[in-house]
Amino acid sequence: MSGLEWDTIALLTGTAFLAGFIDSIAGGGGLLTVPALLIAGVDPVTAVATNKVQGTLSIFSALVTYGRKGLIEWRASVPMGIVALIFGGCGALLIQFFSKEVIAALIPILLISVALYFGLMRGVGDADRRARLSLPVFLSLVIPPLALYDGFLGPGAGSFYAAVLIGLLGLGITRMTAMAKVLNGGSNLGSLIVYSIAGAVHWPLGLAMGLA
Repeated sequence: MSGLEWDTIALLTGTAFLAGFIDSIAGGGGLLTVPALLIAGVDPVTAVATNKVQGTLSIFSALVTYGRKGLIEWRASVPMGIVALIFGGCGALLIQFFSKEVIAALIPILLISVALYFGLMRGVGDADRRARLSLPVFLSLVIPPLALYDGFLGPGAGSFYAAVLIGLLGLGITRMTAMAKVLNGGSNLGSLIVYSIAGAVHWPLGLAMGLA
């Protein structure tokens, strides 16, 4: 990892900039950055872990903006963020039990599945709908598996959060966007903490991509 050439780092940073642009519009920027890291020769665990640096920086900068505009419902969002943080960390722990070969085989399958989801996803409106689940049930049954996925791999997790917030809690797009950032931020931060402790993060590359 320490032997990455400067031109490779520059290309990865440029990819992160493009991914951030895509994330700001529709989400799913990790569909670009994770494969780019793998193509550059980064091992699978380090690729996922390093991608969390730029993902976390991007999400928390968005959270600051949403918070200043008063768009975040903190009373409901904070418990969700805590659950996401815990299970995001668990997802990062889970990946440590898989060999690099197994992870390398799983990542393309997961990425293709996420890409198909994006391709088939329908548009949504801004009007709130009737909730299908209560908040406690949503917290205990829906957030944990999504946060586990985010900690284990991550690309598309923000859009998965958005889909369940709309479909199961009935939120309109404005409320959903802010709450999805809290969830995504929680699971990203939880997994980043675990990856950092495990020494899996390439910090110079992650920070360069995050600044982009």
